[in-house]
Amino acid sequence: MHHSPPSRRRTLAALGVIAALLGGLGIAPAAQAADRGTGFGTWAPLSRTGWHGSMRVGDVHTYCIHPGLPVATDATTDRGISSDVNGLSPQQLVSINYLISTYGQTGDAVQAAGVGWAVKAIVDRDTTLHSWGYTGDSFPEAIDHIMRRASPENSAAVQDHAVRYLAEAEAIDVPRVGGALTLTTRDDDPTRGTVTAEVDATATGTLHLDNAVFADTGTTDRSDVRAGQVYDIVAPASSSDQGRPYTVRATGAFAVRSAAIHHFSTPGQQESAGPAGPTTFTLTTQDATPRPVRFAPRIETTARIEGGRFVDLVTVAATDGVWPRHADGSFVVIAATADVYRTGAYPAEAEDVPSNLTPVMRLDLRTDPLAGAGTYEVASDTLPGPGVYTAVWRVMRDDQDADVVAHLPAGYHWQERFASPTQTEQLAPEPPRVDPSPSPTPSSTSSPAASAPASPAPAAALAATGMSAASLGGAGGAAAAALGLGVVAWAFARRRSTPKV
Repeated sequence: MHHSPPSRRRTLAALGVIAALLGGLGIAPAAQAADRGTGFGTWAPLSRTGWHGSMRVGDVHTYCIHPGLPVATDATTDRGISSDVNGLSPQQLVSINYLISTYGQTGDAVQAAGVGWAVKAIVDRDTTLHSWGYTGDSFPEAIDHIMRRASPENSAAVQDHAVRYLAEAEAIDVPRVGGALTLTTRDDDPTRGTVTAEVDATATGTLHLDNAVFADTGTTDRSDVRAGQVYDIVAPASSSDQGRPYTVRATGAFAVRSAAIHHFSTPGQQESAGPAGPTTFTLTTQDATPRPVRFAPRIETTARIEGGRFVDLVTVAATDGVWPRHADGSFVVIAATADVYRTGAYPAEAEDVPSNLTPVMRLDLRTDPLAGAGTYEVASDTLPGPGVYTAVWRVMRDDQDADVVAHLPAGYHWQERFASPTQTEQLAPEPPRVDPSPSPTPSSTSSPAASAPASPAPAAALAATGMSAASLGGAGGAAAAALGLGVVAWAFARRRSTPKV
């Protein structure tokens, strides 16, 4: 077996790797022979009739852009997409590209010949008219001068196509590449706005939204976007980062017709143009100012009277569940106020406060910037006296701090119903005071005479009582007997002391 020297083997291996890489990347050869495309005439560098139509380079129909040079039958080099070819202006390039892209990729000989004549006239009208011996200044006549030899039966049709194509191409404007997207925010509702693409009138494209959707479809993407069309968008508060101010972003991808051609050249022979794809560009924008989270706070309350004061448990919440925050993460502070009314009896519940009532006091609440939504306890001063008390809470946009106003809808005003059961409590009057200690028994007043010892009653008097000494039992009977003996002794002593006469 024959082996190549080591150095040769290494060289062959390296070449094989390079070839494999080039094949994997799909790199086409720099040059390839152009083939006859679609048209009329003689496919040769020089001939009496020339060639009027397309040349094929691979699968692409290309057309002459250098009138007067021989047909490109030799190896043709692909120069790629170019907007700088032989000093052609953007207007010439966009017209040529329009014709070749719109009508040139065809198998119809009349159509291909019409494109070929129109393209050459755009590049150099004078040379196109007079290269084959025609001396006049009529484009149709110049075409007929040649086509009577190449294909007389198709001459009129080729003329018609060429004249029409030339007029269309010359009417094509050079498109503007680039532009701008514009986002707006509605003053009365930051969740609403619009997006508009300010691009060339011929541009087509798509739009993508971040933190918003298109109002009519509810999607973040839209195709077939047209210049100047205003699209309504919705940027819900749920798009925010836990209630922080948020920004809507829009990205657009657009395409316009290129003022360029796919350039092919053949040394010593014709240069030709193939279709150039559209020129694409991307636009982006975002809100100039972040959107504040708009919300509608609501209050639920439960009141009681305690220690002679009106005490309210106030639960504050966001209707849509998103409590807004400032950029630093602190919660927006909401101020709420309640008027407290006093009546003699339980009032009827009503939507509004009766016009004949006047508040007797006021309660104020400010939510905690570190907590936001939650339940807060608010107590009044000492109530002015017995009665039925009811509180009516309200949240008004005009009562808020300046940095909070933007978070509430214009004219926002929320208020409780009057005399709702959870907000109505009675303070009863105090009962009469009762002294727990007993009152002293009043003492009777006696005259000095009444307090002296009573004179002994005569026996007759004692008998008149209907009671006898014997009927007095115990100590009572003995006392009566002693009293009787005393009376007898007193009478006896008095007789002895009386002087005798």
